[in-house]
Amino acid sequence: MTAPTLERRGDIFILDLGDGKNRFNPKRCMALTEALAEVEAASAPRALVTAASGKFWSNGLDLDWLSVNPDQLQTAIDQYHRLLGVFLGAGVPTVAAVQGHAFAAGAMFAAAHDVTVMRADRGYWCLPEADLGMAFTPGMTALLRSRLPRRTAHQAMLTARRYGAPDALAAGIITDTVPEEHVLTRAVERATALASKNPDTLRTIKQRMHADALTALSASQQL
Repeated sequence: MTAPTLERRGDIFILDLGDGKNRFNPKRCMALTEALAEVEAASAPRALVTAASGKFWSNGLDLDWLSVNPDQLQTAIDQYHRLLGVFLGAGVPTVAAVQGHAFAAGAMFAAAHDVTVMRADRGYWCLPEADLGMAFTPGMTALLRSRLPRRTAHQAMLTARRYGAPDALAAGIITDTVPEEHVLTRAVERATALASKNPDTLRTIKQRMHADALTALSASQQL
């Protein structure tokens, strides 16, 4: 699994997750958290687009890593919660450019962005935890309740439904849907429109809006 990379294009930073399954383990969560910190430290105007290539945008937690590091499960969950929290309350506009599947922890990571642009013809946004026998942590639950319409959160979390882009748009999960070749372009357009927002004001608005979720994500929790 390749390490994420950060590139600046004018006012827009592109955070590239890679072309694999782009799963989350502590090292990867730390790299993404540090990338966001670098963007936040840059002078405005600036905004962040989180992109990927290939079949997946992100396929969730790194289960292979967890299987050989079972004693570090709590560390992995804590680092992932921290990642969700810093994106949710960031003082920089964030846009997820979802060109492929966003499953489980990947779907929640997309939800932690301000805007989500998703490929129209292929790919699913899905929370499969109910089918996997895994309960959401209080922090994950708070994030989803904060970012999704209540009825959508209820259905997505309890049924493990796979949402294609048109259904995800109708359900209020994503912001926009376009053909694959336009996903990154549209995401950059969305980010550019927000890039001039005052960082301190933006951070304060987000942290007040999502106060309950940020508090829950900051607490150590177990799956």
